[in-house]
Amino acid sequence: MSLFDAINQALGANETHAGLVSGAMEALGGGQGLNGLAEAFQAKGLGDVVSSWIGTGQNLPVSAEQLQSVLGSGVVQQLAARVGLSPEAATALLAQVLPQAVDRLTPDGALPAGGLLGQAAGILRGLR
Repeated sequence: MSLFDAINQALGANETHAGLVSGAMEALGGGQGLNGLAEAFQAKGLGDVVSSWIGTGQNLPVSAEQLQSVLGSGVVQQLAARVGLSPEAATALLAQVLPQAVDRLTPDGALPAGGLLGQAAGILRGLR
C-alpha cells in the first residue's frame, strides 16, 4: 500500500484530500515524511500548530495563508494542478484536512520513526 493509499484510508477521504496531504508531505518532508513536515512548519514559526496536530490534545487550526507561507507558491501551484483545483481552493482545503491527517498519522502523540515506511506501517496498525 502506498503512502497515498494509506492516507486516503486513514482519512476516510476522497482522492483529492489524500492527494493534497500526500503531496504536501512529499514536498515538505524531503523524504522524511512527517518529520520533515514538522520541521518545515517549525522553520516558519508554526511549531506550536504542528505540535498540536501530533500531540493528543486539540488540534490548532492553520489558515490557508499560513500554509501558503510554509509550502511556497511553487508547491501550492503543483498541488493544485495535481488535484485539479485553483491554488486558493487547494490551500483552503488543505488547511481543513492536514491537521486531521497529521493527527491520525500520529495516534500515539509522537512522530513515528522510520520515515515514510514507518509512517505507513503506523497507519496500518491504527486501522486494526
